[in-house]
Amino acid sequence: MMKELEKKYNHKEVEKNKYDLWLEQKLFEAEFDSKKPAYSIVIPPPNVTGKLHLGHAWDGSLQDLLIRFKKLNGFDTVWIPGMDHAGIATQAKVEERLREQNISRYDLGREKFIEKVWEWKEEYALTIRSQWAKLGLSLDYSKEKFTYSEQLNKIVNYVFVNMYENNLIYKGKRIINWDPKQKTALSNIEVIYKETQGGMYHFKYMLENSKEEYLQVATTRPETMFGDVCVVVNPNDERYIKYIGKTVINPSNGAKIPVIADEYVEMDFGTGVMKCTPAHDINDFELGLKYNLEQINVMNDDATMNEKALEFNGLDRFEARKQLIEKLTQEKTFIKKEDVTHQVGYSERSNAIVEPFISDQWFVKMEPLAKQVLDLQSSDNAIKFYPNRFNDTLNKWMENSHDWTISRQLWWGHQIPAWYHNDTKEVYVGINPPKDEQNWTRDQDVLDTWFSSAFWPFATMDWNQDTESEMMKRYFPVSTMVTGYDIIFFWVARMVFQSLEFTESKPFNDVLIHGLIRDEQGRKMSKSLGNGVDPMEVIETYGADSLRYFLLTNSSPGQDLRYSEEKLTSTWNFINKVWNASRFVMLSIEKIPTTQEFDLALEKNEGNLNQIDLWILTKLSETQKQVKEAIDKYEFTVAGKVLYNFIWDDYCSWYIELSKAQIGENSLLNENQKEFSKLTLGYVLKNILIMLHPFMPFVTEEIYQSFALESSILKERWLEKEYKFETQSISHIFDIISTLREFRANQKIKNAISLNLYLNNSSSSVKNELEVEIEYIKLFVEKMVNCQLNNNIIQDKDYTSLAIKDYFLDIPNKDFFDKEKALLETKEKVSLLSKEIERSEKMLSNDNFIKRAALDKVEEEKKKYEDYKKQYEVLLEKIKQLDK
Repeated sequence: MMKELEKKYNHKEVEKNKYDLWLEQKLFEAEFDSKKPAYSIVIPPPNVTGKLHLGHAWDGSLQDLLIRFKKLNGFDTVWIPGMDHAGIATQAKVEERLREQNISRYDLGREKFIEKVWEWKEEYALTIRSQWAKLGLSLDYSKEKFTYSEQLNKIVNYVFVNMYENNLIYKGKRIINWDPKQKTALSNIEVIYKETQGGMYHFKYMLENSKEEYLQVATTRPETMFGDVCVVVNPNDERYIKYIGKTVINPSNGAKIPVIADEYVEMDFGTGVMKCTPAHDINDFELGLKYNLEQINVMNDDATMNEKALEFNGLDRFEARKQLIEKLTQEKTFIKKEDVTHQVGYSERSNAIVEPFISDQWFVKMEPLAKQVLDLQSSDNAIKFYPNRFNDTLNKWMENSHDWTISRQLWWGHQIPAWYHNDTKEVYVGINPPKDEQNWTRDQDVLDTWFSSAFWPFATMDWNQDTESEMMKRYFPVSTMVTGYDIIFFWVARMVFQSLEFTESKPFNDVLIHGLIRDEQGRKMSKSLGNGVDPMEVIETYGADSLRYFLLTNSSPGQDLRYSEEKLTSTWNFINKVWNASRFVMLSIEKIPTTQEFDLALEKNEGNLNQIDLWILTKLSETQKQVKEAIDKYEFTVAGKVLYNFIWDDYCSWYIELSKAQIGENSLLNENQKEFSKLTLGYVLKNILIMLHPFMPFVTEEIYQSFALESSILKERWLEKEYKFETQSISHIFDIISTLREFRANQKIKNAISLNLYLNNSSSSVKNELEVEIEYIKLFVEKMVNCQLNNNIIQDKDYTSLAIKDYFLDIPNKDFFDKEKALLETKEKVSLLSKEIERSEKMLSNDNFIKRAALDKVEEEKKKYEDYKKQYEVLLEKIKQLDK
């Protein structure tokens, strides 16, 4: 029993309770025992730091489209959800909340603080799940994972120990990027470089035992001078050869330091003299290793100066800089400051200026892992990137990778499975603690969030090192990984090398790359600009279907997407069009047939079918094929355009309007043909809903269920049969109706005014076709454009001919042209023009105007006068014609 659709499309009512229905029917759950081909996706886990943003909505919509599309095409699909514990980001959020209560994590202690973070996680996990539901994401919640779960922790510990034992993880004292606000190490890609206004400060490094001679050294970070261990010049620089091996005085602390030579120093950069501070600069650190130089750390972990900075001990680094310059100005060893704009590293999370800092940290040795990725991508089994250019991005990262700093000085995250003997300082790395645990102290650091995220594709499949899980057998490698181009190295590369290392398989077959969402002006959305858009607010205003369709069809793979309210409104209107078309179908037919029922009706009426039905069935098959091909290539914009054109133009603007003539009163069709037209009307709509479903699941489910078919549209199938018919003669109907619609619009003739048409086809190459179809054409012309078509010759002498290919439609002018009215209007225009001509003549014959007015003003008036006269003559001629 069909349920009538509401008269007006209301997205709030339509989207209510649909998600619960899908979950109740377990439509999103994997079918392990199915003989269908498998298709899998794992969600890029959103951080539990807060609510989902518009980028998450885009990313999720892309994945949901693929899952629904594959399910409708006969695949056993699984989309595994999950969330990321997001170590540094989540800890920062919780610490911020505690600060508002005047509590620090140190007040609570590690265990109690972690409890607070778990509370935060549960709170935001609920929010994220509710947002997934709002978007309609077809996630299999029975397989949901969390990157800091007990299961993931076992994998993390196993992987860490295995890599350590295979010399892929090591601990060492190295220069790392240090976030002084969060007091933790950062990997290179967690540092954002920004153009920053700063200074280049020049100082005198006096030669020992000389009051006159000095080397001029420039630096952007004077506060690190306390850690200088030498001055370096190029061995080929003739200006400084004589100073090599001599000693200079460090102006910051009076220390005597040597002048050494190394080709690393560029002779034409700055003064050609470089200070070397191994504990506070990565390049200086490498030089220090080369020459066995001392590493003098002059800062504390909060970027205040330590005792090495003498009287500046305890000052913030930038305050110390200021006071040091004041002191050295007085001592006449400060030469000058140059204003410079340079690239400064900022912490991605805290926005603090990053400090290069020497520290004991854990590292992943990247060279052998990067080689595995490069070997894979040069093989026949390579992961396919869409667009392909991002394969080059991956390869470039791997060719230039540095060892990865994986330890973080945090409490929230996977604690490193390493212990240090309290007496011997021996290091023990193992999955389980040492047997005599009381004599050992566990490493307090945790692992970089990306370390655990790197196992996501196989960890979500219940991987373990001993036996292959059912999930791994059926769904791994993951079919498609959808992610943004901004985390190709952060995440994609790491998933690839960890999967190769531990599963001996690539983690996924395809990687679909999307860009960033920008605002309407093309700017990146950010808190500082205040131009972010909350997807839940968009859903409230326009509905999830509108948001999804807009996100899915307005950007090609790899490209950024520009947010647009206008396009969202247009999308809502498109959905409304589908809604109204569905209401018409519902009021016009008794039922929608199954494919089997439709094929029986087709067979029964074969040879006795009208061209309109055959045409729409052929267009349907073409559309189904084109949309499927586009989605298979991840070209969703192309798929959306094909669908939109078929639905709006072919189905709604043409077929539905033509159907009104076919199944309405005075139809030329017999009862069998009429019945088949009704079946076609419903059958095509059902297939439209199936094609649209991956883009806009809520409204398509609502309309589908109103027709009392399966319990969900997801139980339907995409393309079950291809229809292809020759439908040449229908083009005459389209040509004639299109021409008449355009003529009415141009002449501003209301549709209520009936027009008489005369077919002038005596010399036409399609004369026979037109005559065979004439009764059929008459019907549509009358119903659709309110015109009466005659196939005899026009008798009126005053008529308008409309050319249609090589034949004409003649229309008596009296049908649409009111001569008396036109004559009156023309005479009124002549009267107005006469007054303008008279005014212009007076101005141009006035000497004062000619002499005093600006030259261009006079010329403008002359031109007006000439134009008025020409218009006047044309109108007089028109009056003559109308008076005949």
